[in-house]
Amino acid sequence: MRHFLPLRTVVGVNPVLRSLVDLGDGLVMRRLAQQVVSRQILDSAARSGRLRRVLPGVYVDAGLLDATGDLVTRDSTDALGRLDAELRRRAVIAYADGRGALSHLSALDVWGLCRQPGTEPQHLSVPEHTGLRSRTGLVVHQRLGLVIASPQVLSRRGLPVTRIEQSLVDAWPLLPPVDRPAPLIRAVNDRLTTPRRVAAALRIAPKLAGCAELRRLIDLLAAGCRSALEIWGHDHVFTGRDLPPLQRQVRVQVARRTFYLDVYAERERVNFELDGAASHADPRQREIDLRRDAALATLGILVVRYAHRRLVRETAEVRREIRVILASRRPPT
Repeated sequence: MRHFLPLRTVVGVNPVLRSLVDLGDGLVMRRLAQQVVSRQILDSAARSGRLRRVLPGVYVDAGLLDATGDLVTRDSTDALGRLDAELRRRAVIAYADGRGALSHLSALDVWGLCRQPGTEPQHLSVPEHTGLRSRTGLVVHQRLGLVIASPQVLSRRGLPVTRIEQSLVDAWPLLPPVDRPAPLIRAVNDRLTTPRRVAAALRIAPKLAGCAELRRLIDLLAAGCRSALEIWGHDHVFTGRDLPPLQRQVRVQVARRTFYLDVYAERERVNFELDGAASHADPRQREIDLRRDAALATLGILVVRYAHRRLVRETAEVRREIRVILASRRPPT
């Protein structure tokens, strides 16, 4: 339940209307309110400034505007942008009234994959001919054939959102290029989706801006890359005819424990691990890595670890080392 002071911020409002606002956790729809109070009562509360209309037919307790203390919008006419993220999303869904779902960056935020800044508009996807249109702080996307039901639309944190694969594809061109890979990589790592399912969603949007880059990222994830560092290593380090076939994210079981190897040369039984900066900053992670490496050694697998800094700054030297290590591990012919 949201912690606000309805008795103070909506003082003087009809008690029935005040109860509706309380039950709605600060939000009330005009259509529902007029079932129990007159239009004049609702209009009076709005005129007095105790309720604020943020979207057609959607009102909020005026005391919740700017309640977070954060600058969410510079536009004084954007009442929607003056709400916190949770209330802003609920207001959009109330406006849709069952005819739309959060999508694009707004859906990714709800999925927990990419935080949407408060200065950006909410995104709502709707079927054609709903009559809903974009407003200040809200972008409405009409989508042919969209059905506001599973499997196209799912419930996440109590809100209707487009399925994760569609959300990832839709949001791709809206993100700065440097920020685009992270949500997809995280979604695959968290097993919320698979490269194959995202590829299927991309096939129905062939004219998407940045389509070629997204398709390549999907292919790299399908090949086993699981981080930006692994993708960089794929492109700049573990590549070329002078290296043997290498496998990625190979599943290996030692006793009752299962490990996934970043890059594995099967013939030479060498596992190359690419460690990000966080791995070196956390002593607990370091201990986990050491135990893992020892367990793999019982199978005769040599683990070689490379840090981000060295991979990026000493690429040629790292490649030379890799060739020497692999050559030393090859069985005699």
